[in-house]
Order: sequence, then C-alpha cells, then structure tokens
Amino acid sequence: MPKINFIKKFPPIEVRKNSNLMKSLLVAGRPVASSCDGDGICSKCRVKVLEGSENLSPMSYFEKERLEMNNIPEDYRLSCQAKVLGDVTVDADYW
Repeated sequence: MPKINFIKKFPPIEVRKNSNLMKSLLVAGRPVASSCDGDGICSKCRVKVLEGSENLSPMSYFEKERLEMNNIPEDYRLSCQAKVLGDVTVDADYW
C-alpha cells in the first residue's frame, strides 16, 4: 500500500492505491484547508510535494490552470485533485 509521509508533526499514513489525496488526509485526521468542498476551485488544499511527485496522478489541465491562476509554484498539487499511486512526501503551510 502506498504511504503518505510528512516532514513534521505527523506519522506516515498508508492508503489504498488511487486514493484521493485530500480525502486520505482527512480520513487520517490531518487538517486540510478548503472552502470549495474539494472541487478544485479555491486552491486552499494545496500541498507541497517534497518527494514522489511521480507517484501522484498526472496533473489535469484544470488543476494546472488553477495553480497558474493563483501563482502557486509547480512543486505544489491540489490535494483534492491528486490520486496517490505510490509513496509520496508532502507538506502544507498550515501544518
């Protein structure tokens, strides 16, 4: 099973392959900022991908557009739009 790792505060969590990153974090009790209920509109759920970006689903045109529109660097992903395919290490400004 893929693992989501964190650099501070939280122990790693195991998730099912193809799990939505945001939902997996919430189920594990990790706080995730959002005001659009995971529709990808607000971009508040962004996480910085420190390792394993290749283990997340490819970025959709919609997600790329949102990140660009909000001047969010390329090493970030919207957790509501990403699926976990393998081990990944993430961080968020609000953790």
